[in-house]
Formats: sequence, structure tokens, C-alpha cells
Amino acid sequence: MEQTYFRRGFGLRRQIEPLIRSEFHSALVERIRARGHEERFGEGERAVTVRLAEELGFCYGVDRAVDYAWETRVNFPDRRIFLLGEIIHNPHVNRRLTEMGIAFLRPSPAGEFDLSALVPEDVVILPAFGATVQDFARLQGVGCVLVDTTCGSVLNVWKRVEQYARDGFTSLVHGKHYHEETRATASQALKHAGGQWLVVRDMAEARLVMDYLEGAPGALTREAFQAHFREGEKASPGFDPDLHLARIGVANQTTMLSGDSLEIAAEVGRSLARRFGAEPGFDPAAHFRSFDTICSATQERQDAVMKLVAGPRGAPDVMVVIGGYNSSNTNHLAVLCARYGVTYHVADAGCIDAERGTIRFKPNGTPFDAPEMEAEDWLPGGPLVVGLTAGASTPNNKIGEAVELLLRTRGIEVALEEAAAGA
Repeated sequence: MEQTYFRRGFGLRRQIEPLIRSEFHSALVERIRARGHEERFGEGERAVTVRLAEELGFCYGVDRAVDYAWETRVNFPDRRIFLLGEIIHNPHVNRRLTEMGIAFLRPSPAGEFDLSALVPEDVVILPAFGATVQDFARLQGVGCVLVDTTCGSVLNVWKRVEQYARDGFTSLVHGKHYHEETRATASQALKHAGGQWLVVRDMAEARLVMDYLEGAPGALTREAFQAHFREGEKASPGFDPDLHLARIGVANQTTMLSGDSLEIAAEVGRSLARRFGAEPGFDPAAHFRSFDTICSATQERQDAVMKLVAGPRGAPDVMVVIGGYNSSNTNHLAVLCARYGVTYHVADAGCIDAERGTIRFKPNGTPFDAPEMEAEDWLPGGPLVVGLTAGASTPNNKIGEAVELLLRTRGIEVALEEAAAGA
């Protein structure tokens, strides 16, 4: 019988490694890294010092997912191959996969996938964000080959959520309710009868939960609470705040700002203590659980960007953050940078037009599908320092192209062979 589930690739790493390197390597990025993540280009008034965050671009989980996608194409040259959504949130990578003949199954606005065209001979790649319990079961029902690239950090959160449900705790997930990862994470609670989940976007939404729990003045009514969290499917089916808020386990989308997740967890724990602390024999552990489930790569990139913008040398004159507009971890890097100075979040290096001296960018704090804006003369005159970071799904070649284009905006050319020789 043919094997229909693959989680560890196909043993083709050595074969596809040259292909991956040729696709995503940047000699210029490697050279700047080798020189202490900083290099000065040009002279006099045109001089530009480029500083790279010490941790940026592809993380291990994304590397693995991209490798598995390439391996899948090589291993199944004659099969139809589909991706359940986007493998990662990077337009360049997803475009290359399309060019390789991998088709994308796009979800409806409600997050539902139409799998009716699939047949058992097809191959479906599950993205690094994972798939919901329901979608996984549907795909198994079709009988097609599944290549699972779900990130290990995401799997760690799933284990927590499943344990919460097993022990009768509602999972309170700090994340974006529409994000693929959050949807997949929340669904893990449904593996156990009576499992419940609730998604909060930020402290303000978490406060709605805490106010209801404590019966605070101005708290939502039961009907208003259910209506609020029913909208956009922010709660499990049949969620009843009068029944399901007594025992809460906090989890999070792995790419959220770690400080925000930890703050929400601490406040929810205090709220539960205020609500139930007066009961005889009160045991905090019987009502509240929390684990820091921000992935290490997300944390490292957030720490590195803080070192870049808030370190002893001061913030760069301009920060450029590179990554898909629908990439949660990239958006959070842009939020951090914007607290310290002028920041442009660009989806791709192509957003920088060196000939016109313009840059297209997503305004900080706007939804992922908000219209781009364009800025002219975005690089100030005189010698300046430009900092760059990139989301965990941004390949090095796009970071290198962005450096080349911003330098060309100032009339500075960097030959690729020169960058390679100096690397």
C-alpha cells in the first residue's frame, strides 16, 4: 500500500540544496553579515551605512517547509500537487511555487477550502502554519498524499491546547482569529469532547473576557458577549461564557509580540484569582494555566530588531522591514520599529523604485489587505543610516535586492560579483 502521509521529507535534501541556494542566496547579505552586520557604502553626502538585524529572514521552520515543497515537486514529477493555502506568507516564494506547477487551494472568506476537485492520486502540501483538525480529516477522507510541513513550534502550541481540552480548560488563544495558524491551533481543542476555545486579538479584547468574568461595571451581557465572539468565528461552537470561563489555559499564535502575550496571560490569571479567590480552598492551578509558546525564531527576530533600533548607537534614520503584508511576524517587527523612528514595511524588494526615488509600503498598524501608500524622496539627504530587518518568511535574495535598490536610489551601485568576492 502506498504511503500517504509524509512529515520528514523524502531524503532529497542534498539533491535540492543547490536549487534552494540558487533561488534564495544573497552574496551581498552574507558579506554585510560577515562584516558585523554593518557596512558603509558611498562617500560624502551620499554615504549610506546599512545595518542588518542580527537575526532576520528565513527561520528553521520556513527553511524546512520550503525544502519539503521543492522535495515534493522532485519526488512527484508527474502528479498534481496542491498547497492548502500559502506555504508561508511571502509573495516571492509563493510565486515560485506556482511557476513550478504547484496549485494553491484558496480558502473562502470564512476560511473554508473547496476540496471537491481532489482525487486520491493528488498530492497536497500542508503549510508551515498547519491545518485545522477538520481540514486534515477531510483530506484524509479523500485519500490523497499529504506532505505535512507544519512548524515544530506550532505543534508545541497544539499540544498545550489539546492538553487544556483534555483537562477541561478553555483555550484562550492570543492571536488573529482569521490567521491560518490561529484557526488550526484553536481547532485542536475539538479533539476532545466538550473542548472549548476563544480567540482574543489584543489586551482590549482580553479585557472584555475579564470584565465579563468578574462582572465588572459595563461588562458585556451574555448575549452581547456571544455575539461579539461569534462574529468572525472567534469562539468554539456553543461557547457559553457562564460555563466555559471558569477554567482557562492561555496559548498564542507563535508570531505575536511576546510581551503582549505574556501581559495578557498575567492579567487573565489575576482576573481568575479575583473571581474565584474568595472560595474556600481556592487553588489557582485549578482555574488557570499558561505557557510561553512564542516560537524561538520569532523571539530572536524581535530581540534583534530591538537591539538595532533601541541599542546604544540609537535608531537608524530609516528602517525598512521586508515581508508579506499578511505575515504576522513581519507586521509585528514593523510595529516595534515604528516606535523608534521612520519605518517602511514593504512586501518585496520590488516596492523600492530606484529610478523614481519612491517606495510603496503598507502603513503601520493597518490591516494586511489595506491599500499600499507611496512615498517620494523617502531617503533623507546627507549621510544616513538605514536599518533592515525581514520577517521569518523572507528569503535572503529579497533582502539583498532591497539593499541594492535603496543604495541605487542614492546613486550607489553594488556589483553582484563584487559582493560575491567580498563575502
